[in-house]
Formats: sequence, C-alpha cells, structure tokens
Amino acid sequence: MPRLRRDSIVPRSRTASDQAEAALLEQYTGLVRLAYLTLPAAFTRHRRVLLAHTAVQRALPGRQVSLVPAPRFPGDGADTAADSLRVRILRTALSVGHRPAGWPGALPPPRVLLPRLPVVWGLRLFPRSGGTEEVALVRALAGASAPARAAFVLRHIDSMRADRATALLAAAGVADAGSAVRESVRLDAEAGPAAAALLRSQEFDACSVQTRPTDLLRRARRTRAALAVGAVAVVAAAALLAPDSDPGRQAPGGDAPVRASSVSGDLTRAGRDTWADTSRVDFTAWPARGDRTDDTALLDRALDAWTAPSGAVRVSRTPDTPADAPPRAPQLLFAGDIDGRTVVLLSDGERLARYTAPVGDGLAGLALARVDDADVTTAAAVVLDRDQGSARYLTAPWITDVTTRDLLRPDSPGRPLHVSDDGVTGPVPVAPADGCARRPVLQLRSSPRIVENHSFLLADLGGLSPVHLTYTPPPGHGTPPPRQPREATGGQALVAWARTACRIEPWRGGAVRAVNAWDFAEQQLPKDAGRAVWSCVRASTWRGPGDVALLLRAPGPAAEPARLVGRARATAACSRFGQHVVAGTRWRSRDGQWYLLAAGSRAVTRIEASGAVTTSRRGRTLAVRAPEHGTVRVAARLDTGEPLKEAAPGQP
Repeated sequence: MPRLRRDSIVPRSRTASDQAEAALLEQYTGLVRLAYLTLPAAFTRHRRVLLAHTAVQRALPGRQVSLVPAPRFPGDGADTAADSLRVRILRTALSVGHRPAGWPGALPPPRVLLPRLPVVWGLRLFPRSGGTEEVALVRALAGASAPARAAFVLRHIDSMRADRATALLAAAGVADAGSAVRESVRLDAEAGPAAAALLRSQEFDACSVQTRPTDLLRRARRTRAALAVGAVAVVAAAALLAPDSDPGRQAPGGDAPVRASSVSGDLTRAGRDTWADTSRVDFTAWPARGDRTDDTALLDRALDAWTAPSGAVRVSRTPDTPADAPPRAPQLLFAGDIDGRTVVLLSDGERLARYTAPVGDGLAGLALARVDDADVTTAAAVVLDRDQGSARYLTAPWITDVTTRDLLRPDSPGRPLHVSDDGVTGPVPVAPADGCARRPVLQLRSSPRIVENHSFLLADLGGLSPVHLTYTPPPGHGTPPPRQPREATGGQALVAWARTACRIEPWRGGAVRAVNAWDFAEQQLPKDAGRAVWSCVRASTWRGPGDVALLLRAPGPAAEPARLVGRARATAACSRFGQHVVAGTRWRSRDGQWYLLAAGSRAVTRIEASGAVTTSRRGRTLAVRAPEHGTVRVAARLDTGEPLKEAAPGQP
C-alpha cells in the first residue's frame, strides 16, 4: 500500500495554525513587548499590560482561518508564521489609537472611550522599574508615534533591516511606514548602542510584572458605605412594615441617616515616643503632629487625592516614584496650616505623600516621593512648604537642635533656627536657581537617646526630603585605607564642600538621597603652583543607582567652584562597589604653559595617557606638558595589575 504524504491529508490552514501557535509560544515575551510598546503611551502601565497580552493571545488564528499575509524577504531567514503574528498584533495595537476620518480632535480615539476591558479586579499589574537609561528611553518613546515605537522594537529586538520593518508595518496598515521607520532611527540617539539591551530590560517586559492591590482605602470606604446604605434600607423597610404603636415616636433613621465611617479612620498613627524605643528609626517612628490631625474632612480630601486624584489636584512625583494608591493604610505624619496653605503629610512605608491646598480658592497639589530604606539622617526632615524663596521643614521627633549655615562660608558658625513644638521650622532660604551666591543647608543634631554627639548636614535639592551630605577625606595621613564617608560637619569637610556645593545643582529634582564628596587624591601642581585636590562627588538616588562628578580643586578663593572634569550617569564609581577611580584634565600654569594632570585613588600604581599625549608614569599622579587641544584618554593600573579607565571621561 503506498505511503501517503502528511501534507496530502492535513489541511494547509491547520498546518499554518500549528506553525502560528508554535511561533506564539516560542516568542510570546517578545510579541507582548512589541504590543506593549506600540499601545498608546498615555495609557497606564496596568492597562497596557492587559491589552498587550490580549492582543497577542487573540492574534492566534482559528483552525479554519488563514494567516494574515506577511512580507517575505528571500534569503534573510524570515519566519513567515511569526511575521504574520506580528502583523495581526500590530493591527490590533495600532487600532487602539486610530481616529476615523471626521472624528472630533478634542475627543480621544473611539477605542479609548470603550469600557476598559479586560478587567482584573483588586490588582494592578505593571513591569518593574528600570534604571535611569530606561527611564530616559521611556520618555523618548512616549514622544514618538505608535508606528515609530513599533519600528524601533522590530529593528532592535527582532533585528529587522529597515526595508523589512517598513514592509511589515505597511502590511499592518501603517499609511506611511517609511516615515515611521525613519522616525524610529532618530530614537537611536536616545538609546545609543545599548538600545536592544535596554528594550530587553525589566522596564519593558510586560510578562514579568509586579502586582499591587488597587485603592484599598476607597474600596473599604465604598464597602462600608454600601453596608450602611443596606442597613438603612433594612431599618426603613422594617419601620414601614411594623405597626406604628406609638405615633409620637420617630422611626430610626427618620431624619439622621447612618453615615459610613470616614476613610480617615483607616490612618495609622505612631506613639509620640515610639522613635526612642525602636531599632527602626525612620518615618514609621514619626508621630502625627499639627493642629489639624483630627480634621476628618481634611484627611479625607488628602486620602482621596492620593487614592483617586481628580482634575482638581495637580499630581507631581520624583523620578521612579510610583503614583499608585497606597497598598495599605497610610500613616499620618502631619496635618496643619503653614503660611496660608493647608498641608497633610502621609507615608505608606515606602513613599511620602504631601497634600497641599490653599486656605481659600485654588488648585490642590499632591507630591509623591520614594523614601524606602530611610534612616536617622534621611528621615530627619521633610519639606512642608516652599514659598517666595524660602522653605519650612518638619523635623523628626529625634532632632534636638537645628541650625542653618551657608556652605559657601565654611568659617561662619551656624545660626539657630526656631522650631515649633510640632517640629515645624522657621523659614530657611532656598538656594537660587541661577548663580551661586549662597548655598543654605540645615545642620541637625540627633537626640542622645538614640545616638551620641551626632550632627549632620541636609541640603534642599527640590525633593520632599532634603539630601544628606557626607565627606570622605583623602587616603593616608595616619588612617588606614579605605576611609568611610563621615558627616560633613568638620572643618576639613566644610572647606571641601565650600568648593563643591555649586556643582551639585544639576541633580536638583532627581530623587537624590545622599551626596558624598570623596577627596581621592592630592597632587603638587607644576611651577610650584600649590597643591590641588581631586574629588569624586557621588549622588546616590533612592532607587539605588548614582551619578558622579569628578572635580579638581586647584588653589583659589575659599568659595570658588571646583573645576568640573567629567560626569557619569548610573554608575557604581565612587561607591563601595566602585572603590577605584582615575581622572585627567588639562591645566594652564601662570606662565601660559599647558599641562595634562591626572590622578588615581589609593590602589592606583601607574597612570597612562594616549591620544594627543602619549606617556606613562608610575605612581598615583601624573603631570606632563601637553598641547592645548586634542583628545587625551587616561587609564591606570591597579596594584592587582588590573586596568582602570576613567569613570567620567571629560574633555581634558
């Protein structure tokens, strides 16, 4: 009996469907990523996650439905089944933001106005947050068109050539696919050569998601309200059905309906002395302070602004701070009136929420900021209000002494600052946005009940919680390396910060937790020009990664800003995970001669230069004659023999 070929008895449509199913299972994560990034950027991450999975799972054709034709490029190894799925997924994702001809421009697209299906009750789903590079790419993608976002993913994740991506977008119904691909190429400037790695990060992985409960407080309030209404209805029905044996007696609920308990009743409050009897000295130990902590109407408005903000509330948040409703009952830290504004300060253990509203008419505001893993210093104060060039702070209950000082004047003593019984300070000047005339900071002292003789500096960099300033002295001088960061209140630290303070302004508003100035090397300048100090200033964010600035402090006036040598973003340099650094720059002597200066940290044994200057020297410093122009690259060797490159290369 002749053997029958398999393809002679299996329908072609079924074979195509099997291929599509295999392709979908094999490439599911990538297909979901494509849909997730193509969907309208204005949608919440939760909604995009659900719609992306829906688009991919509905892309699988039925057994009797043929695949959507996809462009084919002979010889390039294209997977027809996978490309057909991509076409179907892109059609679905692009249709969400499509506006039919004649559709009013003031209205969202029709699909956006439809009920928000599918629905997940009680949970919010969203990918995990990435680093600073991922956040920058998110912003760039949000400003691009949906077809351009799709082309960006196809080119970098699926490694498609521009012509193939153009053909696939055209098959998905994009009118001008070529323009979309060209727009995606312009996005390369934001991501650089790491585009594929960034797109594969957790920020854009809609298959590895976090779950959070939805608006627990609002749901609890609605549940209580529903139960109360039900109870009133039962009582009213019973009153109507029961015989009226006493006409003069008023039925229960006749003129005073039962009111659901206020949502502000869910707030937690710490005891006034909790901070002195706990090993966790942070915002969880703050008691509720202020003259309006019992104003339930105010607290309800503040909680509503956090759990379900309306158009009447202006919401702001520091970078990488989730705007979700609190996952549990928040803790009340403060409620009161400050300088003509009402302020409520709340915490959910990981974030601070500051609700502000004018005493009269005006727009309310809600500011959110991460404060997870705060400690005795980073939880020592919160900005309650900024107005007319000054700020008022709420200090922690363990703060016993508050003074202010100007970092640019290291020899001037601190000035006492008035603090109310509730911990609210008097007005403190804010550093001007332009120029560097002054840099006011707080100098606080902790109670001896938790730590002895501990004072520290906090600087306002635009966040809810001011930034902790520390200092690491140079190696040597009788202290075994490596030295650890210490409080920036000593004479040597204040002198260093006087030259450093004006260089930290670029980090304003960047969710910075602490800034450490590390003097990693000292160098004798040529021509007997004095001694210079090399410093690596690291800004550590609440999220974890940090940025660095390399500075050179040559002899000069006490408050003259140090010379900026280079900057680097999202690096471990100058931290306990990056304890080695080398830097170089050009320097001009008083007689007009140009030199290349370079220096390394304590483990550096040799410094090498290449480019416009080619040389090598043993030791931790280098100073050689150099031309005024031309690129110079500086590297070093450690005592282990390992090479070390510049952490923040500039243009020396």
